[in-house]
Amino acid sequence: MAKMQYCGTGRRKSSVARVRLIPGTGSITVNKKNLDDYFGMEIVKREVKRPLEVAGVDGKFDVVATVKGGGFTGQAGALRHGISRALCVADPENRPALKAAGFLTRDPRMKERKKYGLKKARRASQFSKR
Repeated sequence: MAKMQYCGTGRRKSSVARVRLIPGTGSITVNKKNLDDYFGMEIVKREVKRPLEVAGVDGKFDVVATVKGGGFTGQAGALRHGISRALCVADPENRPALKAAGFLTRDPRMKERKKYGLKKARRASQFSKR
């Protein structure tokens, strides 16, 4: 019989994370690499682990994730969102704590599109009187 696993999808900016929680020892694998190898900064690694700490299941689940798009902070935010959603599937009693911490809310901020006649979204060319 196959092991039970819980899935969740997280998004932030242009990053998308597909997360699977498997009962285990607490190892976190991102794109077939260890968490420490994938994310260099300690603050980003701590951000990814926070949903597990809030739910009180730190060390009880192995996290296997695939992340695409965006930069490393956006990917970390998407990973945090995906882990939180998967924890809600695993045990619905985790939902109030994760909701209070703000981990289930999708961050809606996106990059603004470039407008014609401008160099970037809002940056115009330099004005000159002559």
